[in-house]
Amino acid sequence: MATQYIPPAWAFEFHGHQCPFMPLGYRMARLAMDKLGVEHEKDHGFFVFPELGEGHPQTCLMDGLQVATGATYGKVMIAKTFYGKLAAVFYHPAKGAVRFSLKPEFVDAMGKFPFFAFRKQGMEPSQIPAEARDEILNWVYEQADDFIFKVEDKPDFKFTPVKGSFNKAKCSACGEYVFERYLRTKDGQPICIPCSGY
Repeated sequence: MATQYIPPAWAFEFHGHQCPFMPLGYRMARLAMDKLGVEHEKDHGFFVFPELGEGHPQTCLMDGLQVATGATYGKVMIAKTFYGKLAAVFYHPAKGAVRFSLKPEFVDAMGKFPFFAFRKQGMEPSQIPAEARDEILNWVYEQADDFIFKVEDKPDFKFTPVKGSFNKAKCSACGEYVFERYLRTKDGQPICIPCSGY
């Protein structure tokens, strides 16, 4: 079955361009939410751990994850593992965890489209001809969920978020506020990391 989990137009505007990976992240996240029985996160109860790293263009996946789940960087609900994989673990303390990854067969089939030939030549996604962008997006939307994603329950997954705190103090050197866990001490005075010299 091909679910109709297509990102809203504003998600592409937020992301900045049309490419296949932001919609794949969106769809992956919506399917994970269905599996766990959770809704878009308003506060701080649902966590996402993308297994992506840096230096590969498929990290666009993460914007789709954030749009779908509400587990955003700003709310400290998403954190990369830097494994360099096209996968993510979705975790809700009351519902458990599930891992979604892109199947190699799907990635191989997708890689044959002209969109990726343009990308490998160094062309930015927004500069790729619209026909090539539309072609890859429409193809992705038409593919069956089980052709795209491998799904694994993670019954032993554990995560303890850092306890939030409003406690802060002024750096004795620059005078700016620093949240408590990031304060250092120099000559017996509170100091921020940049002013500490470390």
